[in-house]
Amino acid sequence: NIGNVASNGLVTVTATLPVSLTVTAVAGKDWTCTTAPVSCTRSTVLNPGVTFPVIVMTANVASSAPVQITSTAAVSGGSDSIALMHLLADRKPAVLIVYHGLRKNSAKEARAVARHAGAAGLKAHILTWRGAKPKSNIEGRAREARYRLLGDWCLANGVGALFVAHTMDDLAETFLLRLARGSGVDGLSAMQTRGAFPLPGYRGVELVRPLLDVTRGELRAYLKARGVTWIEDPMNDDARFARARMRALWPTLEAAGLTRERIAAAARHLARARAALETQTRAFLDAHTYSTGVAVLIDAGALKKAPKEIGLRTLAALLQSVSGQNYRPRFERLESLYDAVLAGATARTLHGCRVGPAPKRLQEFGSGTWMIAREVKNRSTGKAEKNRQRSIKAFDVALGEAADVAADLFARH
Repeated sequence: NIGNVASNGLVTVTATLPVSLTVTAVAGKDWTCTTAPVSCTRSTVLNPGVTFPVIVMTANVASSAPVQITSTAAVSGGSDSIALMHLLADRKPAVLIVYHGLRKNSAKEARAVARHAGAAGLKAHILTWRGAKPKSNIEGRAREARYRLLGDWCLANGVGALFVAHTMDDLAETFLLRLARGSGVDGLSAMQTRGAFPLPGYRGVELVRPLLDVTRGELRAYLKARGVTWIEDPMNDDARFARARMRALWPTLEAAGLTRERIAAAARHLARARAALETQTRAFLDAHTYSTGVAVLIDAGALKKAPKEIGLRTLAALLQSVSGQNYRPRFERLESLYDAVLAGATARTLHGCRVGPAPKRLQEFGSGTWMIAREVKNRSTGKAEKNRQRSIKAFDVALGEAADVAADLFARH
C-alpha cells in the first residue's frame, strides 16, 4: 500500500519485502517503509513513473523481537536462487536446499549452499530425495519430488509461504513450453506472483515468486556487484530436457522479435483475461449452484445458456471442490462431461466424482438439476451393479446432514 507523497517528499510504504514498487515522486527524494517490527530507510533517486522490480533495504530489527519462521526460500545454488536468498535475508527465511542425488558432486554442492546461507545469517535445511531415481522423464519426476519435499517441510513446520526464484526468463520459457503443448489461457498465464502450491495435498502453503519482473541477467549483475558467486548446473544446458532446448533457442527467438519482455507482457495480458473469466465463473457459481454440504447441485439449463468457457470452468471448479483436489481434470474428459450434461445423458464419473441428474427431492433448480457428489467405491465386491447402486445412494444424501459450505467452495476459485 503506497501512501501519498508527503510535503517533504517522503513516500510511506507498508508491504512484504521484496516489493514491486512504481514510484511517482519527485526525483532525488527519500522514502521510508515499515514492516513491523522492522523499520528501514533508503535514499535513492526516484523518477516519476519508474518501476523498481526489486528493492533492497537495510533493516534494523529489535533484538527483543521473537524469531519466528513465517516463510522459506527454495535455494538450489544457481544464480537466481542465490540472489533471492540475499534479497530476502532481512526477512530471515528458512533456506531449503533439495539434494536430488542426480549428479556427481551434487551432495558437495548442497553443503556449499548451506554454508553460503549460514554466512548470510540464515538457517539452512538440506532435504534429500531418497529411493531409486527415474530413468525417464527425469525433469518432471525431479520437479515433483522437489516440491513434495519442500511442501512436506512447510507443512511440518507451519510455514505458509514458500519463496521461489522464478524470473522473467522462467516465465517466458514456461509460456513457450506450454504454447507448444497447446495450453489455453490458464496454462499460458499460470506463473503468477502468488499462487497455489503446484501439488495436491498442500493447501495452506502458498508459492511466492517476487522476481518475475527481473531477468536472470539483472540478478547476475546484482550478485557480481557484491562479489557473490553461484553454482552452474550443467543440467541447465542438457539437451535431453525440454527447458534446456527451449533456452538454446533464445538467440533465434530474440532475432525474430520474441524477447523475454514481450513474452512476459503477453502472459500478463492473458492473466487479465483469465481474471475476467474467473470473475464470470464465480458469478455463475453464486447464481446457479447450491451446496448441500456433501454434494453440489447445478442448474444444467443455465449451464447450457452460458458461454462454453464459463461452463467448462464451472464444472472444473465444482469437480475440484467436491473431490478435494487442487488440480483440474484433463480437458478432453472435462469437455466430454460438459457435452454429456448439456445432452441430458445418464450419470458418469470423473475426477473422483459422480455427476448425474439429481433425485426429485433435491431438484433445487427443477427437473434440470444435476448433482456432483464424491464417488463411492465398493471395496468388498467387484460387481458392477452393486457399484452402480452404491453410487446412486451417494446422491440421495440426508438433508439433515447438509451444511452450506458455499463460502469454502467459491473461495477456492
